[in-house]
Amino acid sequence: MLDDAPESGERKGKRLDPRLPLGVFDSGLGGLTVVREIANALPGERILYLGDTARVPYGTRSAATVVRYAQSCARALVDRGVKALIVACNTVSAVALDVLRADLDLPVLGVIEPGARAAVAASKTLRIGVLGTAGTVASGAYPRAVLGVSTRAEIVAHAAPLLVPLVEEGWLDGEVPRLAIRRYLEPLARADVDVIVLGCTHYPLLRPLIEEEARAMMGDVQVVDSAHATAAELSGVLRDRDLAIPEARGDIELLVTDRPRSFAEVTARFLGGPPREVHVIDL
Repeated sequence: MLDDAPESGERKGKRLDPRLPLGVFDSGLGGLTVVREIANALPGERILYLGDTARVPYGTRSAATVVRYAQSCARALVDRGVKALIVACNTVSAVALDVLRADLDLPVLGVIEPGARAAVAASKTLRIGVLGTAGTVASGAYPRAVLGVSTRAEIVAHAAPLLVPLVEEGWLDGEVPRLAIRRYLEPLARADVDVIVLGCTHYPLLRPLIEEEARAMMGDVQVVDSAHATAAELSGVLRDRDLAIPEARGDIELLVTDRPRSFAEVTARFLGGPPREVHVIDL
């Protein structure tokens, strides 16, 4: 199971309604990569997504601030009624997951453990690189997670703080993101890694450039993100807890804390179809 999420609902005697949506949140638009994978894997599920666009990025914040932000996002979704919470943010998964699990009376799932398992499975040399936000890298969460899967692994984690604002501004190609990516990959190339984990859900939006630069610098290197693995493990959690509703017709509702128009434009690119309706809420 993903991150061994506690059976909080059963512990406190609360029966969760399978008809409720799944709650997903991230600091901005990056978590849409997780939403897309969940919708593909579980097309019958309703998804309520919150992007905290007013306070992005989380990766440069202190751990205490990230915990406070995460609690406010989680509470906003829980108050609207969800049956599980998926933290589509590596920074929050690294520093606030245990707090959320203690606070909430429903399954809480993170994204780091699936990424770690996928990286170990893809690696031939067990030399694994991680690109992440400053907060995720400082937390040491990925090295702990990878070593929990294989004690023989060697992990090199490097912060790539400029990538989140580049994604948020829509700079997904061109010389500026290419030069930034090249600079951030240099320590991983020196370490001769054969797998690179995208340790932020924003980074898959830059995956084509990251793969191109990584292979130019390192040859046969695999790039892994945790969205697909997270969706697969979520499916198991819902099935095991009798919360799945595969026969239903799912939909996606989008909430943000700022900039709804630009967020709606991004949804068309990453979720398909026309721009989606986006609602603004206060936290």
